Amino acid sequence: MFSHMVVGANDLEASKKFYDAIITATGGKPGFTDPNGRVVYAHNGGVLLVTKPIDGQPATHANGATLGFAMESPEQAKAWHDAGVAAGGTSCEDPPGERPGSGMYLAYLRDPAGNKLCGLHRLG
Repeated sequence: MFSHMVVGANDLEASKKFYDAIITATGGKPGFTDPNGRVVYAHNGGVLLVTKPIDGQPATHANGATLGFAMESPEQAKAWHDAGVAAGGTSCEDPPGERPGSGMYLAYLRDPAGNKLCGLHRLG
């Protein structure tokens, strides 16, 4: 359904370090900076852009919004989470793990700009 996702960032260098870490932890490649100054990631059919807001105002995270990243296994979700924390992200929500009764293994992070991310693996 979605063609791409975009998150705002005030410090593109810190955000690139963070997103390079979590994307490469899942087998993707580091991002590249396009001619408009946006950091671009393409992996497993998805595209993510990290950019300063076009309107020139500071980037802020959306309260209640979460970007979900599909994981191939619980181990990959944990590695994704750990790479994000090591690269300047912050663990949030419950610790990475299976959510009883949900059939899902979840890991949550906030990126350096405060955007909330979820690494999700459907069990079964």
